[in-house]
Amino acid sequence: MKAHTEQMPGIGAFSDEMRDALRGPFSDDHKPAFLAALDGHEESLKFGIVGAIAHPQVDMSQVNYSKKPWANQPTQMISYVSCHDDMCLTDRIRNSIPGITTAELIKLDLLAQTFVFTSQGVPFMLSGEEMLRDKKGVHNSYCSPDSINELNWTNLERFPKVFAYYKGLIALRKAHPAFRLGNAELVRKHLEFIDAPAKMVAFRLKDHAGGDAAKDIVVLLNANREAQVVDIPQGEYRVMVCDGVVNLDGMGKMSGGKVSVDLQSALILMSL
Repeated sequence: MKAHTEQMPGIGAFSDEMRDALRGPFSDDHKPAFLAALDGHEESLKFGIVGAIAHPQVDMSQVNYSKKPWANQPTQMISYVSCHDDMCLTDRIRNSIPGITTAELIKLDLLAQTFVFTSQGVPFMLSGEEMLRDKKGVHNSYCSPDSINELNWTNLERFPKVFAYYKGLIALRKAHPAFRLGNAELVRKHLEFIDAPAKMVAFRLKDHAGGDAAKDIVVLLNANREAQVVDIPQGEYRVMVCDGVVNLDGMGKMSGGKVSVDLQSALILMSL
């Protein structure tokens, strides 16, 4: 059981806290959560960001399923938003947000995966998510035909922005050890949450976390249907992720203080 993970060093468990705080409960396909701009899921997502360990800025009384940390180390938590025996992320978003447009679906899909790949846990993604896969609403499709389980490769041409973003997130995580500290004490030392409006999660990886070349990395995740302003530490930053685009070389500069985060998207900044 996940509750016994603390007693099993080197053994991990999936974070249904993060999964369901993002898209809604496993028990109700029609009920949305953070991605639908619903308030009250921020602490569950913060718990997922730190890798299910104890952290002084996570209020466990507000976490959806676990009222105490269940991992000794962040490497014991698998961060994810969908897997084989459940709805694909695209199916779940469509099912829980009726009438959603494809453009908004893509924004929320990318935002969800930004949580997964900037978490201190071990990121996990379902095959085909990088090409906006769907299973026509089928849950556990082990007995379904190819028409349900196939990967539609033409989606790579239809949605190149999605593939590029996933590829960029993976490259960003690989290039910056601050996102994969692998040690609970280092996470508590270097990961600091930033005050943000409701339906947002904001944090900083500070002081060259994990030997990272960047002194500070600021991650701002906004599910609101309008842009939000967040007050971040002063300094000069390079924009690495903005409004559905990842660029490891940077996309211009931004000064600290009050910064605006586009609707339904992530903004990731690195200090110069």
